[in-house]
Amino acid sequence: MKEYTILYYLFFALFIALTACNKGKRAETVRSGSNALIHETSPYLLQHANNPVNWVPWSNEALEQAKSEGKLILVSIGYSSCHWCHVMESETFENEEVAELMNTHFINIKVDREERPDIDNVYMTALQLITGSGGWPLNVITLPNGNPLYGGTYHTREQWTQVLLDVNKFYTEEPQKATEYGEMLAKGIQETNKIIPVSNSDGTDAASLEESVIKWKNSWDVDWGGDRGDEKFMMPTNLSFLLNYSRLLKNKEYKDHVRNTLDKMAFGGIYDQVGGGFFRYSTDTYWKVPHFEKMLYDNAQMLRVYSTAYKVFKEGNYREIVVGISDFLEREMKHPAGGYYAALDADSEGVEGKYYVWEERELKSILTDDYDVFASYYSIPSQRVLGDSSLILFRNKSDTFFASDQGIPFKELATMRTKWNSLLLNARQKRTFPRKDDKVITSWNALLMIGFLDAYAALGDESYLNKSLEILDFLQTNSLRGNQLIHSYKEGGDHVPGFLEDYAFLIEALIKLYGATTNQDHLDLAVALNSYVIRTFSDETTGMFRFNQKEEMISPLVLTHDGVLPSPNASMALNLFHLGHLLGDKAFLDRSKNMVASMVPNILSDGQAYGKWNELLMHISHPYMEVAVVGENSKALIQRLNKIHLPNTLIVGAAEESNLPLFTNRLVSDKTLIYVCKNNTCKLPVALPEQAIDLINTSYEEQ
Repeated sequence: MKEYTILYYLFFALFIALTACNKGKRAETVRSGSNALIHETSPYLLQHANNPVNWVPWSNEALEQAKSEGKLILVSIGYSSCHWCHVMESETFENEEVAELMNTHFINIKVDREERPDIDNVYMTALQLITGSGGWPLNVITLPNGNPLYGGTYHTREQWTQVLLDVNKFYTEEPQKATEYGEMLAKGIQETNKIIPVSNSDGTDAASLEESVIKWKNSWDVDWGGDRGDEKFMMPTNLSFLLNYSRLLKNKEYKDHVRNTLDKMAFGGIYDQVGGGFFRYSTDTYWKVPHFEKMLYDNAQMLRVYSTAYKVFKEGNYREIVVGISDFLEREMKHPAGGYYAALDADSEGVEGKYYVWEERELKSILTDDYDVFASYYSIPSQRVLGDSSLILFRNKSDTFFASDQGIPFKELATMRTKWNSLLLNARQKRTFPRKDDKVITSWNALLMIGFLDAYAALGDESYLNKSLEILDFLQTNSLRGNQLIHSYKEGGDHVPGFLEDYAFLIEALIKLYGATTNQDHLDLAVALNSYVIRTFSDETTGMFRFNQKEEMISPLVLTHDGVLPSPNASMALNLFHLGHLLGDKAFLDRSKNMVASMVPNILSDGQAYGKWNELLMHISHPYMEVAVVGENSKALIQRLNKIHLPNTLIVGAAEESNLPLFTNRLVSDKTLIYVCKNNTCKLPVALPEQAIDLINTSYEEQ
């Protein structure tokens, strides 16, 4: 398409966005009562079931109705814990006049982005093409064929009314231009999913990886951690990679950046200082004022990061964070049958963060004689961050420094903190609890399995292993049908077929679970799911994997970059890499290497968006160790090995004969031996984990 044509359409998009700020006409009052969402089980959809808008869930029937009636489709996407979704509902979607306008001219579809991440990804891409940014609520107006005409996020009632009038007028008065504009945007979405496959290993070397990180480093916030920005997300995939990479390179700068980031987040308001667990993101650059949603996927991944950090730094505060996340999840997010719910709302009683913030007089009443020390610990005099009397608890220094400054024995401070948390948690639990999204999402629970397994490895507490096994039992009972997964489970609900992320993350969890337990059943299930993914999701055009099992969208979805979740394609490439080593399957290893080779241009240009791919590139470009522990005491020796931070190392074991290549002819009666291997060559076996660790460290030095 010629440049002047693109500019014309971009001008139209800008015009629509700007006119959204003008007031429009009001329609007559229409109706009240429930709409079609009343039959859904999604908490988010049910929140909108009594809107006067004639909402319907996403379905082929709704799409066909739009085509047969020649109506525009209004796709409104959000999730149950989204604060601004609630605000727009209250201001706009509950208004009878706005509803009349929507019902007259549009087929109105409500989508829970957590149930249908595929729909969300397609139309979020459209929004980013139109405006250059994204967010939720995501409101898109499309042609009857699904091609987008308009995209925006939160609107006031007046803005939204004007958008509806303007877009409908454009569609009815200039249908040809509307069709051309929709086709242009649809092609733009398709372009974002294009990957050029390669069949060589160009760029998969240590120099490319180092170049990526050096470019990325320029965006680091060296004072407050993370990447620079007015708002900050935690991005645990990046932190995990940097922690591992800094170990291989012995790079103090990278290691210190991760440590500073973890400390600032642990001290900040983004961590719930009273109840444990992390909020979704920080609204400032200092990690102090959070957006108060609590998401399972964030806490699952942060469990992993702080567990690994505890291995590296042996910092007691990191252990506390691991325990705090786990306690929060157990107390507030666990399904009775063993899975974990999706999210907690940012709001309670219609006010964002009301459940979590404090009044000074309330704190004084609860803490009595301890208040002065407590106030100093949390720097209360400087906590007027909300612009009113509400206080968010965050810290500015470590317990060691605070105890020294205050002349309080360290153990006494620890006792005081335990007492404060107990008192405040008890007081808080008497408040109105935020709404809970009680879907059990397969991919997010698989991430939590991984988090618990890393906590088990770092802390040696078998209860974390048992929690991971409980999740697997839940998923096998409720979310696995043969070798096919569903994406989310809720009793009585319609179950959407699993997406690539569900399979990729669960396979990754099963491989890790096999490594921790030596139970062949876990590996067998991983292999079966992997075979299903290859048969069902493979995309010949890109050499990657599609996000959907079936193509229902206006564009194929091939998701390669990380967001708040790791890239499912990067996760699958890592799974193929690990299974290739476990099974001795060269085809898996070659496919994994070709996938990351295709991504090297992206990794070099924007490393912070490709942390999961960087992890795989690190495996390929630096010495990668296979450690096989063989004998009846294998599980105990594996536990000892796993307490040490050993990146780029696959540790597995077998207590008896196994047909896996790593164990063939290696079982010796009455002995448990450890084989350390690299590039299909093994050192002489050793009997002690410490000896194996020395061999691994020596191999790291040989890169």
